[in-house]
Amino acid sequence: MSGHNKWSTIKHKKAATDAKRSKIWTKIIKEITVAARLGGGDASGNPRLRAAVDKARGANMPNDTIDRAIKKGTGELEGVHYEDITYEGYGPGGVAMLVEVTTDNRTRTVAEVRHTLEKYGGNLGASGSVAWIFKKRGVILVDKGSADEDRMMEIGLDSGAEDVKDGGETWEIDAEPTTYEAVKDALSKAGVKLLSAELAMIPSTRVHLDDHKAETMIKLMNALEDDDDVQHVWANFDIDDALLERLSA
Repeated sequence: MSGHNKWSTIKHKKAATDAKRSKIWTKIIKEITVAARLGGGDASGNPRLRAAVDKARGANMPNDTIDRAIKKGTGELEGVHYEDITYEGYGPGGVAMLVEVTTDNRTRTVAEVRHTLEKYGGNLGASGSVAWIFKKRGVILVDKGSADEDRMMEIGLDSGAEDVKDGGETWEIDAEPTTYEAVKDALSKAGVKLLSAELAMIPSTRVHLDDHKAETMIKLMNALEDDDDVQHVWANFDIDDALLERLSA
């Protein structure tokens, strides 16, 4: 399994145990607010808002909290003005990284991101330095117990997915961003259990890390993802499955 998607599976397991923590809700509320501001408060016509609301419900967020976040985004309630920023940089061993943040204070956030990267042997890069390595894709991870391979291929490909891969404990479904929502809906309607579903930035090349650099990379990923302003971290590292599991324990 590729480094990104193995890490996605591990993050999902971690999120399941962290779902009640205020940090998780804080990130989702920011995402809902920005999505509503940019695309309107109707989730049926705003895919980004719909994805954020789905994530909120998966984290057991109350409906009134979701509604308040939407109204703050649309201006019906007074709220903080957030903006999306993507920072580019490098991690240990020259790993390319995209750090997507939602912040009300870009000066504070860039200083924190820079400090975290440098603490673990990385550095910020110039705009455009690594973005060219990544391409946006719809990535859906499905519990293998939900359906066999033939059934997954049938649902996935019929609804517009480009590929269904064996990810060990999961089926990994790959789709263009334009067909991602249709594929996700088709799987849900078929009763398939989705472990995670996201528009992810997938790298075209990867950097293999061993031992010390791998350990430092995982510490860097965890530190960045623990920052309240950081929504996503994408990186092109590749770490052997057994080592990644051990380092993430």
